[in-house]
Amino acid sequence: MGVVMPVLFAVFAAFSNALATVLQRRASLTVPQSDGFRFGLVLDLLRRPLWLGGILAVIAAGAGQAAALATGPLSLVQPLFVLELPLALLIASLVAQSRLPGAVWIAVGGVVAGLGVVLVAAAPTGNRTYVPPDRWVPALPACAAAVAVLAVAGLRRPPGRMRAGCLGAATAVCYAVTAALMKSAVHLLREGGAGAFLTAWETYAFGASGICAVLLLEHAMQGGPLIASQPALTLADAGVGVALGVLLYEEHLRAHWWLLPQVLGLSLICAGVLALARSGAGAGAGAT
Repeated sequence: MGVVMPVLFAVFAAFSNALATVLQRRASLTVPQSDGFRFGLVLDLLRRPLWLGGILAVIAAGAGQAAALATGPLSLVQPLFVLELPLALLIASLVAQSRLPGAVWIAVGGVVAGLGVVLVAAAPTGNRTYVPPDRWVPALPACAAAVAVLAVAGLRRPPGRMRAGCLGAATAVCYAVTAALMKSAVHLLREGGAGAFLTAWETYAFGASGICAVLLLEHAMQGGPLIASQPALTLADAGVGVALGVLLYEEHLRAHWWLLPQVLGLSLICAGVLALARSGAGAGAGAT
């Protein structure tokens, strides 16, 4: 099957997530801002048709991501979600019927080019379908601790860049863990059917992690400007996803001199993401 199918599914999922981000961002700005973690925020958002449309887009993204993870390695699929930010800004510009400046198009090109260089140079391989418990035991508590520390640090800060950045990073770790668990659950579904899927702990674990990610994302969107939350969310999701792919699923990335183009590509991605986040921090923030 190669890399074509997982790449196509992952790009579809990134587009759906981008659409969800635009809709949920607009909806989140219409509800009262909270100083702490508030479960009632979701109840308020349920009354917003835009937010419900965003949830439908999230479901579509989940289906696309599941298909991508079923056909390709985690370390290939998760980095492709870097495309979510440029896609979100493009969608937001269409919704707002505004033209993007040339600098934004250059940044988009930098992200796409950098991602291509990284993936070609790293050439992620391996598609292990089973992760033994002794690999999950240290990984999940470590990720849960990271989420807790980042979330508490963010919620203790007043609305602003630090709050949004910490909550964005916490959301990213949840997304990466959700993807890692989803990959295992999807393979159980393919090999053992619905019975194996519904009786596997990974199924309920990725559901719980996904719910936490949605709650944290809504607070990150309310917590501060896009320039703070989106780079943390975009880059940490890809980075933690690759790390979990290597540590849990024993996926392999090319090393030695291949590290040089990987660093170059990563630099392009980071520069592009930061430029795009700055472009959305002002007028675009309300849209995305």
